[in-house]
Amino acid sequence: MKWIVLGAGCLIQMILGGIYAWSEFVPLLKSVYGLTTSQCGLIFGATIAVFTIVMIPAGRFMQRQGTRVTATIGALLFAAGYVMASLSGGDFLLLLISLSLVTGAGIGFGYICPLTVAMQWFPDKKGLVTGVSVAGFGAGAILLSVVAEYLLVTRGMDVLHVFRFIGLGCGLVAVCSALLLREPPRGSRNAIQRTSARRVQAPTGALTSRNFLLLCLGMFCGTFAGLLVVGNLKPMALSLGLGSSTATVAISVFALGNAMGRIGWGQVHDRLGSRLTIFFSQAFLALSMMLFLLPPFPALVFAAVLLTGIGFGGCFVVYASSVVEMFGIGLFPRLYPICFLWYGLAALIGPSLGGIIADATGSYRISIVMSVLFVLTTVLLTWILFQRK
Repeated sequence: MKWIVLGAGCLIQMILGGIYAWSEFVPLLKSVYGLTTSQCGLIFGATIAVFTIVMIPAGRFMQRQGTRVTATIGALLFAAGYVMASLSGGDFLLLLISLSLVTGAGIGFGYICPLTVAMQWFPDKKGLVTGVSVAGFGAGAILLSVVAEYLLVTRGMDVLHVFRFIGLGCGLVAVCSALLLREPPRGSRNAIQRTSARRVQAPTGALTSRNFLLLCLGMFCGTFAGLLVVGNLKPMALSLGLGSSTATVAISVFALGNAMGRIGWGQVHDRLGSRLTIFFSQAFLALSMMLFLLPPFPALVFAAVLLTGIGFGGCFVVYASSVVEMFGIGLFPRLYPICFLWYGLAALIGPSLGGIIADATGSYRISIVMSVLFVLTTVLLTWILFQRK
């Protein structure tokens, strides 16, 4: 049963993670419906921000109602938002409401369920199973970007019609997968983990501890850098000399790296622990993004995209596993959504700020340098201030 639950959870994450293919829609939203780069970045960033904010009440709702009900609500909201977007007529405000608020809320309800239930079924492999569980979220953009490229370019479908396809088709798959989720049976070893997760309250000391604050800082800086890239990836790739189809491949390459990072860094965390894994993963991300500053040619651009994706993907397993390592799985549903909220703040600022700077300067170089400095700050502070358990 646990493998069915893990598989269903990965499928849900893959559907929800299609949001990372957002930049595939940006050129047509700009050329056909008159949106600006910064407006497109704001829609993407606000979606992630709402997703992370909703995770806090969703975590509490899940503790009361269970993973199946919570994930089903998330799948329905996800589908409804995309269908609403397909009826928006390309209006920026309507797209913001439907995708950012409705679909974003759906992702928030759906995301935490596979993550939590997977660790309950596999308590001895938290880092690895967390990485596998959320790898689908990173890999989802591969599938959606390929499908969207086919529908938009090869078939010439309107971007709003593609949104309807995503809402109805992907939404149905997400609902069916949500119905397969369940917690470990009572009386099993895993049920002890489940029961404690429902009863433990997060103490104020945990929220204000030095390590938790460093986890929040690392989540913000790492995801700020990664989201700035992925939220603008297609126009960024076009600005670096790649063609339209090749730029679409770059989105899939980033998504592949994202999935690889979520699995790989989870295994690293199981071996090295929180402090060293945070240090190495953030240093890796900073060095990877520096490749964007070198003279562009296709192979180097793809290398930078892949490695940045790997570093970015690590944020979603390293900090989740670190919360469990430092504070226990009983506190995870209450503490991790708060840490994850900093990912939402990064999403609200990063992609739109990158778009604003690109609109003003015609280049993403300033944004990349700023992102690298943010990540290096985390590297330094983690090495100096992080307290071993």
